[in-house]
Amino acid sequence: MTFLTQRTTQRAADRAEEQRRAAGLAEERRAEQIRTVLEFIRFSLEAEGVAHARPPQWEVGDEWYRTARPAMDGLRIAENGVLLLCSSLLHAPTTAYARALNQAVWQAHDGSGLAERLEPYKAEFLAVARRSMT
Repeated sequence: MTFLTQRTTQRAADRAEEQRRAAGLAEERRAEQIRTVLEFIRFSLEAEGVAHARPPQWEVGDEWYRTARPAMDGLRIAENGVLLLCSSLLHAPTTAYARALNQAVWQAHDGSGLAERLEPYKAEFLAVARRSMT
C-alpha cells in the first residue's frame, strides 16, 4: 500500500513539474514574441521618420542615406524576426507594412500624405499583432 501511494504521489509530482515547465516555456516564448513585435514597431517608426526626412535629391553616402540605410536594414531584420518567431497570422501584415515603408523611404514623394498612405498598413499590423498576443 505504501509503495502504491508513493508511486502515485511521485507521478502526480512529476506531472505537476512538467506542467510548470511547459507553462514557463510558453511564457518565455510569449515574452520573446512581444520583444520581437516591439522591435519591429521601433524600426518601423524609425523608417517612417526617415521617410519624412527624405530630401528631394540624395546620394549614396550623404547624411540622409547614412541614417536611412541602417534604419531600413534594422527594419528588414526585425521583419524577419517577426516572420520567424511570431504567429503566421502576423506574417502578411508585417510584410505589407515593411514594403510600404520601404517604398516610402526609397521612392520619390513630396512628403504630403505619407502618414495617410502608411496608416492602413500600420493599423492592420497593430490590430493583428494585438490579436495574436492575446
